[in-house]
Amino acid sequence: MQQQGLAVDPGNHPALLALLRAGLLCNDSLLREKDGNWQVEGDPTEGALLVAARKAGLDAQEALASTPRLDAVPFESQHQYMATLHAGGSRMIYMKGSVESVLARCSGALDAGAQTVALEPEAVLAEVDAMATAGLRVLAIAQRPASHDQQALDHQDLVEGMTFVGLQGMIDPPREEAIRAVLACRDAGIRVKMITGDHAVTAAAIAGQIGLDPRAGPGAAPAALTGTQLATLSDGELTDAANDTAVFARVTPEQKLRLVQALQARGEVVAMTGDGVNDAPALRRADIGVAMGITGTEVAKEAADMVLTDDNFATIAAAVEEGRGVFDNLTKFITWILATNAGQGLVIVVAVLLAQPLPVLPVQALWINMTTAVFLGLALAFEPKEPHLMNRPPRAPGSPIVDGELALRIAMVGVMLLVGAFGLFEWALLRGASEDQARTIAVNVFAVGQSFYLLNCRSLRWSMFHLGLLSNPWIWAGIGTMMLAQLAFTYLPLLNRLFHTAPIAASDWLPIIAVGLMIYLVMELEKAYRRRSKVLSRSARTVR
Repeated sequence: MQQQGLAVDPGNHPALLALLRAGLLCNDSLLREKDGNWQVEGDPTEGALLVAARKAGLDAQEALASTPRLDAVPFESQHQYMATLHAGGSRMIYMKGSVESVLARCSGALDAGAQTVALEPEAVLAEVDAMATAGLRVLAIAQRPASHDQQALDHQDLVEGMTFVGLQGMIDPPREEAIRAVLACRDAGIRVKMITGDHAVTAAAIAGQIGLDPRAGPGAAPAALTGTQLATLSDGELTDAANDTAVFARVTPEQKLRLVQALQARGEVVAMTGDGVNDAPALRRADIGVAMGITGTEVAKEAADMVLTDDNFATIAAAVEEGRGVFDNLTKFITWILATNAGQGLVIVVAVLLAQPLPVLPVQALWINMTTAVFLGLALAFEPKEPHLMNRPPRAPGSPIVDGELALRIAMVGVMLLVGAFGLFEWALLRGASEDQARTIAVNVFAVGQSFYLLNCRSLRWSMFHLGLLSNPWIWAGIGTMMLAQLAFTYLPLLNRLFHTAPIAASDWLPIIAVGLMIYLVMELEKAYRRRSKVLSRSARTVR
């Protein structure tokens, strides 16, 4: 064993040996060796107690063989302790749990020589504060002799008369990826709150290390509300506290549920993580319940909407980013397909209203929809996530996919396709082209226009040069394949007969490409204008 960097022989410290032994016996986890590696089966906190005892030379199987367990009081959140009854030379009761719950049941303490002396609660609590400030999770351990014929154990046996043995502290240092994930969530407009059964000082120290509450300052521990304090708050006060506080400690399962409901009452979308049976109500109530796949109970997993297979908070942030990317691409596809379909519909409607020949026949419209959806639309599904995706605020839950801004964009593209296709169709007829040739030009306007607009839709905020020309090679493969299909559609005799098309002159491609280029440039200017407007709007709010 080591203490503050110094080697300690537990054999020379009877009280330390008693503390480690009690933590070993009052324990439901197992420490097993598999393929040369030690693995904990059960709760990680209990596993830490087993590891500490093992390092001191104590073996769980030998200890249980000499002092077999007769009965146990399992851990419950409302009591915040666990206790076991053991036989042996003399029957003993061992207890471990939160410092507050264990100390309240103690009337004495072990000194360094393992002799019972008067308990000094103030000294114990001062040591707990020092350990908790360092981010240690602190468990108190106590014991007392039982009657020689006692066979069962219940809460009535644990009300008083325990002897305080000592404290065990453990720490799971925050991983760098967890710290980065908390920062990423904050940038994304997601507020992360800690709800734990740990000591308030421990919770606040860990929260400071991971930067949970930026209002506390870099590395500073934020203020924590305890379950005792929450119990005194009305529903209205709890709603304000849930919104303003980042750390909640010594919280009961019922209070976790109340906190979820309080945040939802403010219109927040709440994701809740948990692993225990008692977390199930809060997981079920939350908009998104997230259970731990490794340490989580089956009840928690059943109550949750998602299960983390690696129990890593960073995975939640990664899932948010991935979800935003998928939603982005879905919105881009809808914005692209609605605009191009609107253009086709407008061309046909205007032709009918003006009693003019149709610029696009039904079979040709079918060709456009079939080829563009496959060759162009699918490429958007492979669009990589945009830069700064996690710097955007969350979208309002009730907001439509196609908002006013996108509706205007769809209308603009639809009108430009109408003008381009109908205008070139009529112009071709005026130059003496056949209807088949004029329709071929109109169909190619849609194919080329949709290809150029696809480049706009790679991002609804930025130009494709900002994203990188080759960041999505599927876009270029789709456009290239689309153009080959259009060349076959225009010049292959078999397709000419099937789709009522006719070859066109090379010079006819110039105005077709010009229409596509016009669509691209106009929409890029529209995006630039909106970006500038938002920057000016943010600047104005900052000045105010």
